[in-house]
Amino acid sequence: MPLTDTAIRNTKPSTKPQKLFDGGGLFLLITPAGQRYWRLKYRFAGKEKLLALGVYPEVSLAMARRKRDDAREKLAADVDPGAAKKADKRAARIAAANSFEVVAHGWMDERKTVVDIGQYEKTLARFKNDVFPWLGKRPIAEIDAPELLSVLKRIDGRGARFTAHRTRSEISRVFRYGIKEGYCKTDPARDLVDAIPPAQTTHFAAITEPLKVGEMLRAFDGFSGTFPVLCALKLAPMLFVRPGELRQAEWSQFDLDKGEWRYLVTKTKTEHLVPLASQAVVILRELHALTGTGRYVFPGARDRNRPMSEAAINAALRRLGYDTRTEITGHGFRAMARTILHEELEQKPEVIEHQLAHSVPDNLGAAYNRTKFIKERRAMMQRWADYLVRLKAGAQVIALTAAGGA
Repeated sequence: MPLTDTAIRNTKPSTKPQKLFDGGGLFLLITPAGQRYWRLKYRFAGKEKLLALGVYPEVSLAMARRKRDDAREKLAADVDPGAAKKADKRAARIAAANSFEVVAHGWMDERKTVVDIGQYEKTLARFKNDVFPWLGKRPIAEIDAPELLSVLKRIDGRGARFTAHRTRSEISRVFRYGIKEGYCKTDPARDLVDAIPPAQTTHFAAITEPLKVGEMLRAFDGFSGTFPVLCALKLAPMLFVRPGELRQAEWSQFDLDKGEWRYLVTKTKTEHLVPLASQAVVILRELHALTGTGRYVFPGARDRNRPMSEAAINAALRRLGYDTRTEITGHGFRAMARTILHEELEQKPEVIEHQLAHSVPDNLGAAYNRTKFIKERRAMMQRWADYLVRLKAGAQVIALTAAGGA
């Protein structure tokens, strides 16, 4: 007689295993401990075999019958259902190990050793929000260009065109990593370079008019935030380094007696030297009394073992009434210095570019040398700090000549 759910529920465990048969080789094995396992007895190539179909009640009677019928269809096609099940499991394990998400994490872990932690975290966030929900579980070797394009269009559709282009580039890097590691053979993202219209290039907002710079420097004195952020705010235009390099500055990198700050440029992984004007040394010595016992020059407000937030400078500028989209950003101090140093103080472009830690190939092909133009750069940085002092004081500023080796 075929089984019923009532019969299954009413059968209690005994001291020996029990088998409740349903027909067609399907039966329910009830152990003395009370477990209930679906099994299918069948013959293949002259041998009797047993196939596990799941556990009752997670696998219902109706579901067990469907699995039995599927197995019998395989037998009719001269396929061993037990061997087919093992092959399916093996394929599923391989697919899971080679999923896009697994391979992407492999690429990010490898890249994590050579990029700033903030860059790693932003890439990971982009993938978690915009890529993994749709591609994460897919075997990387099965993903094609149309599939990728739908992901990119979804990002572009919400008005994040720059993010769409960046994400395409990072997905392409995942595929190239996958090719290197043997997970896939092609990079479909490479064919989508022009699939999304170009993003509008926007420059960091910057103040480049000397009188307005003076107004801004005077406004800094009205800042009511923490002292480390105030010091960072004063040093940012004076040193014009990248915002991430300023906020992550460590005391071990500074020699205040020599007036030098040496660090590794995160973007190019090259050593860089920032000559410190006397005004910068004064600010740093005053700050050293407060934060000098720790690692970071500008520690976080809540955790002194971490640098201050990457949003701290821009937040400070907004508190002072500046629009960080249209007027000035922490990164905009670099454009401000580059423009005024060249146009007002008539400094040599190659000296400015070296101080900005930009790649400027010389006649011998060397892209960057941290000590090149060092005498000119020391003079320029002091002249720049003196110039900012005069701007802040509201004095009539007359452009200085490039005399004196600058």
